[in-house]
Amino acid sequence: MKKRVLVAMSGGVDSSVAAGLLVEQGYDVVGVTMQVWDYSVCNTNEGVGTCCSTTDVDDARQVANHLGIPFYVINCEEPFRTFVVDPFIKSYLQGQTPSPCVNCNTFLKFNLLIRKMEELDCSYLATGHYAKISLNERNEYAIYRSGDDEKDQTYFLFTTERAILPKILFPLGDLKKEEVRKIAERMGLVNSKKKDSVGICFVGDKGYARFIEDEVSRNLLEPGVVRLYPSGRVLGEHSGVHNFTYGQRKGLGLSHSEPLYVLKIDPQTRNVWVGPEGYLYKQELELQNPKWINPVTPGETVTTKIRFHHKGAPSRLFYDRETERVRICFDEPQRAITPGQVAVCYRGEELLGGGWIT
Repeated sequence: MKKRVLVAMSGGVDSSVAAGLLVEQGYDVVGVTMQVWDYSVCNTNEGVGTCCSTTDVDDARQVANHLGIPFYVINCEEPFRTFVVDPFIKSYLQGQTPSPCVNCNTFLKFNLLIRKMEELDCSYLATGHYAKISLNERNEYAIYRSGDDEKDQTYFLFTTERAILPKILFPLGDLKKEEVRKIAERMGLVNSKKKDSVGICFVGDKGYARFIEDEVSRNLLEPGVVRLYPSGRVLGEHSGVHNFTYGQRKGLGLSHSEPLYVLKIDPQTRNVWVGPEGYLYKQELELQNPKWINPVTPGETVTTKIRFHHKGAPSRLFYDRETERVRICFDEPQRAITPGQVAVCYRGEELLGGGWIT
């Protein structure tokens, strides 16, 4: 009897090829798309901040029809608003820079869809993530970096519960993006040449600051001043801390003798501190709400990524199990360690876990 697998299909080429490969491997495949956002309220272009839009749903349906598999669309707008959009807005208003894809994976793909998998009597949930799952040297299920360093998405998967790993399939784990494109063409998929989605899926092409301004009441967008670090001299005014992120240089509207970068954002005083690039480098960070897929050893040497496009840097992990306080000390100072982003730790190619930078 064929094993049944539920495939999360976003309408993009990656998840479509994942479904196609599983069909070829003999699985009983069911496709599902999450309708997470009303895209009629924002302007979007192909590849610019869309995921599961009406066009994407249509593409996923066409792929499912082409592959000859059942296909469902489930409305996830309410949980997406609760667990992804609202925390995203709150984070920016608190002077942080969020990582909404982590919450989407945590609360929708590997929570809501796991339940849907069970409801549909499926044995597995599959996605188009570039990641691998296998047993580690301690015979524990673990997540490993994919075969494509540029597309690897394990950074966004650190909150995944180890208990569900045996139920998850990542069919693209050993493939590179160009190989996925070729497979899509071989399969005759309608979206084989579709652009990759970049940016934040629900923001569209108007930008995150404008999105926040449209979503919240004006009294939450209080103006403040921009100060020069470390003197405190006022260099100008701003219309809200949501317009800034750590390390930002462009769009400051300041004239100065040397390039200035955002160094700190204080939501209480609404002061935005700027200064020379050298002040952006720090050698330590602290995490809150750490999540570990498998046990870590306090003091162990790991590789830590502080943002998705960060290559990762050697560091030591200090973990107090009683207080759950995590401190990461890098061998070399790192640029723009940003509150609200996530820091993710690896032991070689194995994803250990991580947490949110304070």
